[in-house]
Amino acid sequence: MATVSIVMGSDSDMPVMAKAADVLEEFGISYEMRIISAHREPDTFFEYAKTAEDRGVKVIIAGAGMAAHLPGMCAAIFPMPVIGIPMHTTSLGGKDSLYSIVQMPSGIPVATVAINGGQNAGLLAVKMLAVSDSSLLNKLKEYTKTMKEAVEKKDENLQKNGYKNYSK
Repeated sequence: MATVSIVMGSDSDMPVMAKAADVLEEFGISYEMRIISAHREPDTFFEYAKTAEDRGVKVIIAGAGMAAHLPGMCAAIFPMPVIGIPMHTTSLGGKDSLYSIVQMPSGIPVATVAINGGQNAGLLAVKMLAVSDSSLLNKLKEYTKTMKEAVEKKDENLQKNGYKNYSK
């Protein structure tokens, strides 16, 4: 049974959505991944969103570009958190996707990350789940500690070698 559902409207979104899946795998969180177009296959979409809770899904991560209705429609049907990932688009650089996802009407919230923000969407899902899972919370604290140590190591290298001899 999947705890998180990752859904995208097109396989062209896969590189971004895979980053969310990678984070979930790193934290040992089960997930499912689907390609479902809210516009091209509305019956399939409605069935997916209506049955997500019964499938054990606690959070949906939905990526979409252009009109970007997928995250908002998930939020309209699914009673638990939905995280929207606006996709970069060639016509407007993803601003169209961002505005479409972030400008939800009152009562239908969608947590929205940056354009192409797959990694942050995965981490936000982990944080949402960690609210009621102390083991997961401890893993998050360790993850944060590791990030801090990596930055400190890079700064130490810079201070030691200067910017002209800096190596990662």
